[in-house]
Amino acid sequence: MFWVASATSGENKLTPGVIAPGGWTSRRRARHAVAATGVCLIVQPKPLVKTEPGPAAQTSLQERRPRSLKHGDSFALFDRAGDLDGLSGSPEGLFHLDTRYLSRLGLRVNGQVPVLLGSAVSPDNITLTCDLTNPEMPADAGGPLPAGRLHLRRTKFIWNGACHERIALRNYGHHKRQVQLDFTFHADFADLFEVRGRSRPARGRMHEPVVEDARVTLRYTGLDDVTRSTTLSFAPAPDSIGADGASFLVELQPGQRCVLFLSVAVREVAAEAPPGGAPLTADRAFHAALRTSRRASRQVAARAARVESSHEIFNEVLRRASADLDMLLTDKPGGPYPYAGIPWFSTAFGRDALITAWQTLWFDPAIARGVLHFLAATQAREEDPANDAEPGKILHEMRAGEMARLREVPYGRYYGSVDSTPLFVMLAGAYLDRSGDLDLLRDLWPNIEAALGWIDSAGDRDGDGFVEYQRRTPQGLENQGWKDSADSIFHADGTLAEGPIALVEMQAYVYAAWQAAARIGRALGLDGRAATLEARAARLREDFDAAFWDEELGTYVLALDGADRPCRVRSSNAGHALFAGIAKPERAARLVATLMDPASFSGWGIRTLAVGEVRYNPMSYHNGSVWPHDNAMIAEGFSRYGYRAEAARVLEGMFAAAEHLELRRLPELFCGFPRRNGDAPTPYPVACAPQAWAAVSPLSLMASCLGLSFAPEIRCISFQRPALPAFLHAVTLRNLRLGEARIDIGFRRVEEGVGMAVLAREGDIRATMTS
Repeated sequence: MFWVASATSGENKLTPGVIAPGGWTSRRRARHAVAATGVCLIVQPKPLVKTEPGPAAQTSLQERRPRSLKHGDSFALFDRAGDLDGLSGSPEGLFHLDTRYLSRLGLRVNGQVPVLLGSAVSPDNITLTCDLTNPEMPADAGGPLPAGRLHLRRTKFIWNGACHERIALRNYGHHKRQVQLDFTFHADFADLFEVRGRSRPARGRMHEPVVEDARVTLRYTGLDDVTRSTTLSFAPAPDSIGADGASFLVELQPGQRCVLFLSVAVREVAAEAPPGGAPLTADRAFHAALRTSRRASRQVAARAARVESSHEIFNEVLRRASADLDMLLTDKPGGPYPYAGIPWFSTAFGRDALITAWQTLWFDPAIARGVLHFLAATQAREEDPANDAEPGKILHEMRAGEMARLREVPYGRYYGSVDSTPLFVMLAGAYLDRSGDLDLLRDLWPNIEAALGWIDSAGDRDGDGFVEYQRRTPQGLENQGWKDSADSIFHADGTLAEGPIALVEMQAYVYAAWQAAARIGRALGLDGRAATLEARAARLREDFDAAFWDEELGTYVLALDGADRPCRVRSSNAGHALFAGIAKPERAARLVATLMDPASFSGWGIRTLAVGEVRYNPMSYHNGSVWPHDNAMIAEGFSRYGYRAEAARVLEGMFAAAEHLELRRLPELFCGFPRRNGDAPTPYPVACAPQAWAAVSPLSLMASCLGLSFAPEIRCISFQRPALPAFLHAVTLRNLRLGEARIDIGFRRVEEGVGMAVLAREGDIRATMTS
């Protein structure tokens, strides 16, 4: 779908139109259509995957408003009734390791589609509950069946590679009824990139279904010689069952209820294999897995700090943020790792996980530890241009589907992000500051040195002191910062920048990485190395200011292109110079004012691009939209330079947005239209939700407002000039930990300031506040 405007209408109103049915692969044909029809504007929706331009599915996520569940490497996108319809261009389905294992699941009552009453994901994100009823139906032995006499409640959740479902059916009528429940199902075993719309020259082969009394197994062997199977198990056994459906015929007295269970288990093996031994029956599997999942959720909650406030709706936003994070966390050998988002990014991304870990460091440092472990283990060791890999570089993305294994897409282990490497070093330093865990940093030091080596060598090929990027494979990302869409880096006249490109935020991250490595080096007794790194950081700060500051714009330029020409554009990227600390103090006031000017601050948040810039479009992916994680990082920069009132304004805007959104959930991004009284933020049609770094933004913003910092060596937590947004009168931090010690701290608005009180304490820990 393209959004187009007529060149002859003289209006700015956008109307939806479709150009070039081949989609985003037909962009050249779309341009010819523009020339032929007089269309003057094409506004690209967000790429649904970060690795190639263009949306993945034919249906807007906003139109369908699907329900998401996830555990580990499995996730599902259901419609609001709990069905799956992935064969009509929808991204719905049950996925595991980048493969759709179930593409259709339908439930019918006496051959008809039940009426949706409502559906909701539980506050802890564990279960999806859908309430349904019957439409008016023809007469049976009990006479005509009016609408609303039968009630169906479907309860679903995912655990350890299986989707479990309980279906409860009750007769609220006054007559005995015979009811037929029909399940239809299909597994297309499509690779996630196929679901996104990418065609393949060939596929593997489907096997004959294996049909038993109470279960059906569907199997596919891919061109990668991996056999993937989907086993649907029912309890009790259906009255009839086949390769694509199962039926139950139940008799219900007035007020009587019956309960059925369905378990959909996925499996992959490295060679053809028959189905394994008999699993638990579907009813026993449902109850056992639900108990285990809830126990695991409680354990994660007990590990992390939590925030409570005087505003109940804000508390709902915070609870949803924590639940979204918990759902996206995936256990790895080194600890929990946040997958980026559902549906398109439910896998390990480097940048996303590093920023998520940074934002959650204050309340759950175990996430940072897990991220550092995983990214150190997957750090590039050798040159591989096909994957944009160079020694020392940190992972961008890892995929495990058939197409990635066959290199039909270059993302099995892809390194095309320029900023993951310095962010890795930054997080290592921040983790040490937060935890004092020198043992881990000692183990990671070779990885840190390898990352610094990449910054010095491949990252700065021309030796000018700035780190640039330029892809080495035509299939890779053209832009390799966090704004990685093809049109996101450009000059004031709209001309796209040509590489190698030096981004403003990249230099800021390198500065912070050298400083972080210096702190780690000193802690390890490497004083000489630390002094060298500190000197590099100081020199970069001076060079950066001279090359990137633009007095006329009142901000840092977006980037330098391959000819060292500045991209004189007002963007949110400049705010990351405050986040990383490279901005000189004398620049802070002007930069903060530019970012909070109405051209940049929409009322909901800071736009990725300021109004008035030639490529500004509030409906674009990176050129005028609002991203919660971007705002949280900028607000942390505000707080670093003492602008906590401005950080509180950003938190207020984000809260106001979440207050209007379904489930109180902040999505990956939303449109950058100005905030108006009574209106909700305009959704971006294909934004992922939940998205890890968006989910935790309110928690990060809260810490920035409070000026929170840690000194583990003296067992102290500090708050510098805390500020509360206008909608909050009180905030409490509970279970805030330093090692085994923990503390509860309350904050309350007092006249013109904020007061603090220690509410509870266990172990050697204290808290201080500077007004």
